[in-house]
Amino acid sequence: MAKIAPDPSLLIDGGESVRRPLPDTLHVNGGDGTYSYTRNSYYQRLAANVVKEKINGAITMKLDVEKLSSTSNTICIADLGCAVGPNTFIAMQDLLDFIKHKFKLQCPNFKTLEFLVFFNDQPSNDFNTLFKSLPPERPYFAAGVPGSFHHRLFPESCIHFVHCSYALHWLSRVPEELLDKNSLAWNKGRIHYTNASNEVVNAYASQFAKDMENFLNARAKELVIGGMMIMIMPGIPNGMPYSQLAASLMYDFMSYSFMDMANEGLISEDQVDSFNLPIYTPSPEEMAALVEKNGHFSVESLELTNPASSVDGPVDINAWVTHVRAAMEGMFTKHFSSDTIDEMFDRLTKKLSKFSDQVESGYKERTQLLVVLIRK
Repeated sequence: MAKIAPDPSLLIDGGESVRRPLPDTLHVNGGDGTYSYTRNSYYQRLAANVVKEKINGAITMKLDVEKLSSTSNTICIADLGCAVGPNTFIAMQDLLDFIKHKFKLQCPNFKTLEFLVFFNDQPSNDFNTLFKSLPPERPYFAAGVPGSFHHRLFPESCIHFVHCSYALHWLSRVPEELLDKNSLAWNKGRIHYTNASNEVVNAYASQFAKDMENFLNARAKELVIGGMMIMIMPGIPNGMPYSQLAASLMYDFMSYSFMDMANEGLISEDQVDSFNLPIYTPSPEEMAALVEKNGHFSVESLELTNPASSVDGPVDINAWVTHVRAAMEGMFTKHFSSDTIDEMFDRLTKKLSKFSDQVESGYKERTQLLVVLIRK
């Protein structure tokens, strides 16, 4: 029986900075080793599969493939935050199947479509592993596009469909206020906004709003009129405190593990105080307001779903932590030694195992946000 990971938002990579860049470490572990993303991305795939039929429905009802293919029989798709596979290949195959089905419904006697898929991620992403594992019989042409999706990646009006799964929760940068000892948002002793002051939470929310504005503006330039964008990301019900989610326990225990090590003299407190995870989880209300403010897209669907509805069983703590490490370890490597990281994840696993009941109770059904937009 399949085990569930409490929050897929802990498991996926994202983009780099718009203003002051973070180190290029927002990427999953490459290769095929013990903590590689290739070996540890099963939970992410299960979470994305939950909305597979909803995406099919959105394409069937809202995507005018006949119009999009009126000037060319090539449909261009961009997968932003693709990582190293295999999940991106599965998602792209599904999208192609859905789009081809819609085209046959609209144009049963017309030409056959061709597809060009752009795989985008950070420059430091392991594109070698990605392209070595491309399906040999894939029904599309493939190209890699390194770079931050918070900026323009493609020429104007050349993309017909954008897919972005569990990448937009990564901020482009850590808010500067978190590192300022004279600021009310100084995040001393923590590495996230979980259980932090309102000033810390507001700093994270403000950065997310800036990032989304940049992201939407860039995609508005690149998508053709009538093009579709699908975004899957961690979400939180309107008004719910973040501390009630299982992810909050994970981040708190990471902080506690680092502070325990600092108290034992294994690392310094300054190392902990100067490190913050650039991760933010928006509510549907926040996302709807940001899209409306941007003005370039119409909202066809915006809803919370259950990321674990297709699996059953208790939380597998060891598997969860291993998946988290495969996706997030790069964030720690530029700040802590490898021995420190090994020790932190070992302590994290032990702490979470002792509080497995809290992990279970903190796992909420509707914590995955699906957003379907059409370029106006």
